[in-house]
Amino acid sequence: MIATAGIRHVGLALCVIAGLGACNRATGPDESLAGFSPEEIFQRGEYELETSRRSERSLRYFQEIERLYPYTQWSRRALIMQAYAHHRAREYEESRAAAQRFIDTYPNDEEAPYATYLLALSFYDQVDEVGRDQGVTFQALQHLRRLIEQYPDSDYSRSAILKFELAFDHLAAKEMEIGRYYLGRGNYQAAINRFRVVVEDFQTSTHTPEALHRLVEAYLSLGLRDEAQTAGAVLGYNFEANPFYQDTFRLLGRQGLEPEARGEGWLRTIYRQALRGDWI
Repeated sequence: MIATAGIRHVGLALCVIAGLGACNRATGPDESLAGFSPEEIFQRGEYELETSRRSERSLRYFQEIERLYPYTQWSRRALIMQAYAHHRAREYEESRAAAQRFIDTYPNDEEAPYATYLLALSFYDQVDEVGRDQGVTFQALQHLRRLIEQYPDSDYSRSAILKFELAFDHLAAKEMEIGRYYLGRGNYQAAINRFRVVVEDFQTSTHTPEALHRLVEAYLSLGLRDEAQTAGAVLGYNFEANPFYQDTFRLLGRQGLEPEARGEGWLRTIYRQALRGDWI
């Protein structure tokens, strides 16, 4: 489940089977841990993390290790466990603070990829519904990209790629929602601006076919036939089997038009890029 799973299982085994050491020496919430070894405190922290839903019970032990045994391997492990415990408790600000502190203090440690992953998750797991502000989504994308680029062979890279694609699609969905709002109210230029963002900046998202179709609708409403036909040509070249292309083909046909690249402009540039294989 986490990078220190092996250590956790050993700790739990010691607690349950042996009944010795830290696991058999109960400590109250205010009792000093100074007489315990870092390994004993760490095992108790992992035991509390496994058996209690209250993160503060395990965090106390991990934080005490840092205080009592700084600059040791146990202090390093305790810090990454703090980041994990906070994240599991959905204390995202605290989780990313601990993760960032780990990255800053131990940038070359073998657990640095996991700390980077936790930092990204602290934003990704806060991504709200499409209708809300997407600043957190941008942060999630930034940190997921950092993980993918810095640690492409890590155990977390594959998961980061999948989450990056979902967050990327999420942002495109936001642009589409706003664009549809403007289109439905006859504010065609504002709608075009939003759909253009999807086509240019989120071209690999699942929303690109619809964005091109909505551009056809908006341009036809403004009487801009060349732009509408070109948008239809881009849609047909890349998404001929998509239902939105069928809608576009019928929409243009009702006005005696067909999908073809005409005139000049940003869509004609997109069409040329598509022909060269530089788009989608």
